Amino acid sequence: MSPAIIFSLQLVLGYVAWLLCFGVYIMPRLKAMDRVRAHRAIATLHSFRFFGLIFILPGVVGPHLPTGFATWAAYGDFATGVLAMLALLTVRIRPLFWSFVVAFNVVGIADILLDYYHAIQFNLPAQAGQLGAGYVIPVIYVPLLMITHIVAFYFLLRPKPRPTITAPRPGGAAQRQSRSPQPAETAN
Repeated sequence: MSPAIIFSLQLVLGYVAWLLCFGVYIMPRLKAMDRVRAHRAIATLHSFRFFGLIFILPGVVGPHLPTGFATWAAYGDFATGVLAMLALLTVRIRPLFWSFVVAFNVVGIADILLDYYHAIQFNLPAQAGQLGAGYVIPVIYVPLLMITHIVAFYFLLRPKPRPTITAPRPGGAAQRQSRSPQPAETAN
C-alpha cells in the first residue's frame, strides 16, 4: 500500500475507534456532569495542544514536511492550547470562563479544518513519513480533538435543562400509601 492510502486509512480508523470509545465510555460521563465540569474536562484535554509545536521542531519531523502545513498546524494548536488553559484558569469567573471556552473551541475547530485543507493542498498523505514522531498526532489525537470540539458545541448550543419542581398532587400521597403491598415471594 502507498503511504497516502495507509495514512488516510489510519486517519479514518482513528475516527471510528474514537467514536466507538466516546459513545460508550466518555459521552455518558460528560452528559452526567454539569455544564461547567463537562467543559472543564474538554478544556483539560485541549490544554495539551501545545504539543502541536512538534510540527516545527527540526529533527522530530522530516526536513521536507511542507512548511505551509507545519507552521499553521503548530501555531493553531498552540493558540488553542493556551486558550484552553485560560478557560481552566478562569473557571471561577464564569463570564470569562465561557468566553475562553467558546474561543478555544472556535479556534481549535478552525485549526483542524485548516490543517485538513493544508494537508490536502500540500499532498501530506503522500509525504506522511515526513511527520516523523508527529505522525501519531493526526492519526490518533486529532480525531479525538475534533470529536470533543463537536461535543463542546453541542453542550454550548443545547438549551439549559430547566429544574423541574414537582408538587405532590392532592391525594397523591394517600393513594400511594393505600396500595396493597406486593406479596412476598416464598422460598420452596
